[in-house]
Amino acid sequence: MASILMKTSLSPKAGVTLIILAALRLAPAAHATIVGLNQIVTPEIQPAGVLGLSAQLQHPTIGNSQQIQFELGLTPRFEMAWFQGLKPNEGFFSTEFNLLQKGPHLLTVGVLNWSTLGGDAQPELEYGYYTDKDRFVVGAIYANRETELLLGYKRLLSDKIALATDFQSGSANSLTLGVVYNFTPDLSINPAIYWTNSHPHHFLGYVVATWNITVWK
Repeated sequence: MASILMKTSLSPKAGVTLIILAALRLAPAAHATIVGLNQIVTPEIQPAGVLGLSAQLQHPTIGNSQQIQFELGLTPRFEMAWFQGLKPNEGFFSTEFNLLQKGPHLLTVGVLNWSTLGGDAQPELEYGYYTDKDRFVVGAIYANRETELLLGYKRLLSDKIALATDFQSGSANSLTLGVVYNFTPDLSINPAIYWTNSHPHHFLGYVVATWNITVWK
């Protein structure tokens, strides 16, 4: 699928760093695939017992400019996620359930972006076709009082590098292009550029760092 803290004298960025360091000290590493593209969620489910912990920075036009994200696989087919924003202080709950996982085919339903500040959750349906090197995603989400198209593609160039692009229709969304670099099988960084659908178009920046840790086996 695929977002933070106590009131102290620390800056938000320092707080994010401390949370990540604490998590690394408290839990063993988990060799798991980091899910999600630059903008849209994806139909694979976080492995059961694996917590994805992410720190995200992005242009305020995209959304909450500073977030910590927690994504936990509860069963092989079911995951839940919490996105906690700093600017503004807003939380989002999301969940996904895998209906089909057979060969290269994936079919997943979810409810996304249930905000602590109000507003309706956004139901989504996605189909994925995954090969060893290529991952294709197509789906739809009901958001902003309309059904929006979801498209995504990831190309795995090596064990460390992948290229990713995705698109979500609607004036509030974008076409994106990014790269994923895996420092280890568990730790990655994903910078991306967003090209907004709205006119005039703008190029906006985004980056997220993700670490997967084992909570239980």
